[in-house]
Amino acid sequence: MGFKVGIVGLPNVGKSTTFNALTKTAAAQAANFPFCTIEPNVGDVGVPDARLDQLAEIAQSKQIIPTRMTFVDIAGLVKGASKGEGLGNQFLANIRETDAIAHVLRCFDDDDVTHVDDRVDPVADAETIETELMLADLESIEKRRAGLVRKLKGNDKEAKEQDRLLALAQEAIENDKPARTVEIDAEDQKIWDGLQLLSTKPVLYVCNVGESEAAEGNAHSAAVAEMAAAQGNSHVIISAQIEEEISQLDAEEAEMFLGEMGLEEAGLDRLIRAGYELLELETYFTVGPKEARAWTIRSGTAAPAAAGVIHGDFERGFIRAETIAYDDYIACKGEQGAKEAGKMRAEGKSYIVQDGDVMHFLFNT
Repeated sequence: MGFKVGIVGLPNVGKSTTFNALTKTAAAQAANFPFCTIEPNVGDVGVPDARLDQLAEIAQSKQIIPTRMTFVDIAGLVKGASKGEGLGNQFLANIRETDAIAHVLRCFDDDDVTHVDDRVDPVADAETIETELMLADLESIEKRRAGLVRKLKGNDKEAKEQDRLLALAQEAIENDKPARTVEIDAEDQKIWDGLQLLSTKPVLYVCNVGESEAAEGNAHSAAVAEMAAAQGNSHVIISAQIEEEISQLDAEEAEMFLGEMGLEEAGLDRLIRAGYELLELETYFTVGPKEARAWTIRSGTAAPAAAGVIHGDFERGFIRAETIAYDDYIACKGEQGAKEAGKMRAEGKSYIVQDGDVMHFLFNT
C-alpha cells in the first residue's frame, strides 16, 4: 500500500533543495530508513519511528524495515498552470496521482534569491497554487457535468450521484473555497474519491526559513501557521539550507550538528511524520528474530485488511490476529513476557487495529 505526497512550490522557494536533502538523508540512513530512486524525481523514504528500534532491540531482530512514504518532486508550476502555462498540464497531472500535497513556501528573506513575484509573501504564494488547482478543477467539473447530460436524461442513477457531488464541488469553488471544504457523507465517499479533484487533497505547508530561524520560525511562518489552522491544514517549519548540510553528514555528525543548532531532530523527519499524519495513517508492527517491520494502514482499518497489506492471502484466509499493544510489549520485554502476563489478545475479523499494535496473523491457505 503506497502513499504519495507531492512536493510543490513556486520557483526559488527551496522546493528542490528540500526534496534533494530528503532523498540524500534517506540514502545516508539506509540501515534504518531505506531509500530507492524509482525515477529521478521520486523518493521512497522510510518513516522515522523510534518504536521500531526498541522492538527490534528486545526481539534481537537481524533486520529493521520501516514503513515507507513516497515523495514526488513536482516541477513546472507558474501562475496560469491551470491553462497550461509553463509545464502546467504536466504539473496538474502529477498532482492528480498523489494522495496529499506538501507545499513548500518561502519564509526567508534573502536579497540574493529572487522571487518570481518580487516579494516574500508565503500566504499569497499558497493562494496562487490553491487558485490554480481550483481553476483546473472548475474546468474539469464543467466538462464532466456537460458529459453527463445524456445519462441524466435517461435517469442513470450513477450519473445522478456524480452530478450531485460535482455540483457541490462547483458551488464551493465558485465561492472561492477548495473542494475539500465540502462535507461528504460516508455513503458518498467512494464516488467523491473517484472524482479525483485536485483541491480535495489535504495540504501540508512546509515553511522554509533561514538557518537561524529553524528552531522557532519567524513572522512569515507564523502567518502560514495561522492560515493553516484556519483551513484545517497542517504546517511544519524546516530550513532547507540546514537539511542540505545534514544530508552530507553521517548519523553521529548530524546529531552533533543539530545540537549545535539547538534542534532536537532534523526538520525532514518532522516533514515525513507530518505527511504520514496528514493522510491519517497508522503503523502496526511484526516482530521476530529475523526482522522487525512496520506496516502502514489507514486509521480505522480492520484486522483482515491490515493483514492484507502484507499479503492478499493473509486477508482472504484470515483466522485471527495475535495482538500485543506496543506499551505492553515493551513493559513485558517481548512476546513471551506479554503472553505470560496475559497481555497477548486473540482478535477476530471485527477488530480495528490500533497504532503501535504488534501483530501475528493466523490464516488458512
